[in-house]
Amino acid sequence: MRAVLQRVKRAQVSVDGSTVGSIDNGLVVLAGVADGDTLDDVATMAEKLIGLRVFPDEEGRMNRSVVDIAGSILVVSQFTLLGSVRKGRRPSFTAAASPEVAEELLQVLVDSLAEHVPVEAGCFGAHMAVDLVNDGPVTLVIDVVGGQVV
Repeated sequence: MRAVLQRVKRAQVSVDGSTVGSIDNGLVVLAGVADGDTLDDVATMAEKLIGLRVFPDEEGRMNRSVVDIAGSILVVSQFTLLGSVRKGRRPSFTAAASPEVAEELLQVLVDSLAEHVPVEAGCFGAHMAVDLVNDGPVTLVIDVVGGQVV
């Protein structure tokens, strides 16, 4: 499982011109499910996202989590994160999980995160427009394989 997270002041995701999810201060998480990912990978990713200290404390150091700041998370499914451009000019997506598996595991991720903070999400498989205001900017990539952050 791979996630690209961005610390944001606000963000929204729209489908066909209609907003389907929006947050204020928090994290945008672009999430892709790899072939072979399991519930353990999802649990590890959720734990990492909830506890990651990427928000400033009173001294300006990244020392607070999204929970600590009472922030929110916007999850957007993005299978293209698993794309490979090693060969040729067209990305290969053979490393991505099947849509049925990916949708199920992404919903588990959303549900797991929602146990801790407010969560909004895009629409799986839809063409989405993501609008955000980066804060920092702070952007990180998290890979989880075999239940471990790698």
